[in-house]
Amino acid sequence: MNRHLAALVLILLVYPAAALRAQESNDEWLADCRDGGNDWAYRFRHCEVRETGMKPNGRPLSVEPGMNGGVAIIGWDRDSIAVTAHIQVRARTQEDAEAIARAIKIEASGATVRVASPGGGGAVGRHQNWGVNLVVMVPRRTDLTISTENGPLSVEDVAGRMELETQNGPLSLSGVGGDVHASAQNGPLTVELLGTRWDGAGLQAETQNGPAELQIPDNYNAKIEFGTVNGPMDVGFPMTVTISGRVKDRISTTLGSGGPPIRVVTTNGPMVVRKTRS
Repeated sequence: MNRHLAALVLILLVYPAAALRAQESNDEWLADCRDGGNDWAYRFRHCEVRETGMKPNGRPLSVEPGMNGGVAIIGWDRDSIAVTAHIQVRARTQEDAEAIARAIKIEASGATVRVASPGGGGAVGRHQNWGVNLVVMVPRRTDLTISTENGPLSVEDVAGRMELETQNGPLSLSGVGGDVHASAQNGPLTVELLGTRWDGAGLQAETQNGPAELQIPDNYNAKIEFGTVNGPMDVGFPMTVTISGRVKDRISTTLGSGGPPIRVVTTNGPMVVRKTRS
């Protein structure tokens, strides 16, 4: 099996779609997880929610979700960090699933939130795997360093210096600001701009193998660059553009009075630009 397809299959096995909705209640997540269906290879599952937290210490926050882990970062008006861990284990017996769950540790200390895992990864034996989806509430001004392997990564309503990376999973940004560098290797990229201007130094966001979508509100002010190398382009936002290279490679424009640079591109996939949903 193609390794990218294999990674996608693993994500679908580990995560019900509901687990990726960052603001879903714990009770709703547990109900969806337990009702996620069975198959011949993974007949038993264990679903669990754990909560922890810590105080910011001034250093960039690092989040390490494990091999099959997803991360959702959400800004709030508190000087504290709250972590909710959605844990799902699938195994051949219920006893195996519960034993694997007991071995999973959620650590939050200093400037790190980390999933300490049995066996060092998401697979612990034939027909057994697990994943942890972390929902992390942080102060709206927070620096971030986050990387996921086979899981989604999203950041909402946070500004700061950010280094964000995902290997095999979607990457989404909404209402963010600061000096942001974000990249996806194999997965879709979605950027939703809010307000009238970028708050900070700018945004560099790209995906290598996946679609990219840039959502822009009316009356936004910025220097924008977007494009694709191998894929169609769909621009549903009125603008005057400057073309660089082939027509579908890179397009640059200044919206309103201009502002910090915002770059959203893909190499192998379609590029869509449209108005932010109201």
